[in-house]
Amino acid sequence: MTQQPPPLPPDQPPSGPVPPPGHLPPPGYFPAPGGPLIAGQPGWFRRLTAGQRTALLIGAGALTFVLLCCGGLTVVGATAEPPQESRAAAAAGAEEPSAYAEPTVASPPAAPPSSAPPPTPSLSPSSVPSTPASPPSPVVEVRTETATEQIPHGTRTVKDSSLAEGKRVVRTPGVDGVRTLTYQVTVTDGVQTGRKLVRSAVTRKPVTEVVAVGTKPARRCDPNYSGCVPIASDVDCAGGGGNGPAYVTGPVRVIGSDIYDLDRDNDGYGCDD
Repeated sequence: MTQQPPPLPPDQPPSGPVPPPGHLPPPGYFPAPGGPLIAGQPGWFRRLTAGQRTALLIGAGALTFVLLCCGGLTVVGATAEPPQESRAAAAAGAEEPSAYAEPTVASPPAAPPSSAPPPTPSLSPSSVPSTPASPPSPVVEVRTETATEQIPHGTRTVKDSSLAEGKRVVRTPGVDGVRTLTYQVTVTDGVQTGRKLVRSAVTRKPVTEVVAVGTKPARRCDPNYSGCVPIASDVDCAGGGGNGPAYVTGPVRVIGSDIYDLDRDNDGYGCDD
């Protein structure tokens, strides 16, 4: 029975003779660094422990970061700080030839003709035509006014047989009435433009005047006497013994001829007994 060499710790690579081709190495065998690889065996990275792998990855990342950072600063410094000759040429006004070809910018294609209407030109405040100010609105006022007017009184005539014929006497004086009128008045800018009657009422009724006209025939008096002595075929003193046909109540004064013989005592007065 063949003895197997004891396995080595994982962190120490095994050493020993290389097995002949076609023979598998014993378990736990790892070739030395730089030694020949045997098919079916893991590479050097997989043979590292977990701590070694982590440290290797961290170191590789840090190195990559340093290289990128330093390289970037170098590029930025090179582009930010122009050479001394370039600064001198710029100060002298000369144009330094560029080592890089200028990029060619393609011109944009021509825009197709648009059917939109052309923009309306804006007018400056001085060219804007002034708009005439509109006239102010008229001031319209509607108010109420009242007025009064007279109503003439009427006249009524009545016959009175106690009055001498043709004599007129006012029995009831006439009084004019009053009517109150209410108007709606429209005034525009201080000028009356409308007037409408909206109400008419009699505030005082008229009083009709009553006139009496006498119908009694006028008494005819004899001019020979003062006091009315009727004219008749004969006149006697009332209450006497004469037979008329006309009578008179005295006394009456005789101013002419005593044709009716009324002054019997010739004292100038008749019917004075």
